[in-house]
Amino acid sequence: MILTIGNTKGGVGKTTLAVQLAIARALAGRDVWLIDGDRQGTATAAIAARAEAERQPGIACAQYPDGPTLRGQVQQQRGKFDDIIIDAGGRDSTALRAALVLSDVLLVPFAPRSYDVWALDDMAALVDEARSVRDGLRAFAVLNLADAGEHSADNAEAAAAVADVPQFEYLPTPIRRRKAFSNAGGAGLAVAELAPRDPKACGELDALFSAVFNIQITA
Repeated sequence: MILTIGNTKGGVGKTTLAVQLAIARALAGRDVWLIDGDRQGTATAAIAARAEAERQPGIACAQYPDGPTLRGQVQQQRGKFDDIIIDAGGRDSTALRAALVLSDVLLVPFAPRSYDVWALDDMAALVDEARSVRDGLRAFAVLNLADAGEHSADNAEAAAAVADVPQFEYLPTPIRRRKAFSNAGGAGLAVAELAPRDPKACGELDALFSAVFNIQITA
C-alpha cells in the first residue's frame, strides 16, 4: 500500500500519525519506507532519533519535499517495500500533489476546530484533481488532536462536518490529544514502545492502524 497522510492545513498532527503508523507497520513485520515530503523534516528527525537510539526495527526514511523527485523515487523504488507511507502537506505543495497521484489511500487528519474543518474543502479539490489523473484513490478523514472527553460536542460537530465533503469517508477512530503521542514521536518511538505505557493512546492507535490497513484498495 502507498499511504499519504496529508493536509494543506498545518498543525493537525499529520507527522505524528505518519511516524506512528510507519513504526507500527514495521513492528507488524512489514518492510516500510517512510517518505518525508515536508521541508521542515520533522519525520526525518524522528526516525534519526530512533536510529541513534538503536531501536529495532529500523525504519527506512528519505526526505523529498520536491514533487518531481518524490514521484521519481517512488516509481523507481516502490517494488522494494511492502508499504510506503508519505508525510506530506502543511500547505499545498508539489510533494503533496505528487503523493496524491501515487497513493492508494489518503488519510487526512483534522482537529476539532473550525479552521481545520474548513481546510477539508481545499483537500477535497486536490483529491478531485488526483482522481482525474489516476483512478482508485481512497480518501479518508480522521479526527486528530481530539478533545479527551468521550462525549465532546466539538468532536461530534467536527466529525459530522465530514459528511458535507463527499470526497472523504470518515474513519470513526479518533486520536485524542495525549502527551504519549508527542513524547513517543519526538523519540522516534511508537506509543506501544514508550515507557510507561499509555493504554488509551495505544488503543486509539491500534484502532486507527486496523482501520487504515484493512482498507480494500483497487489495483
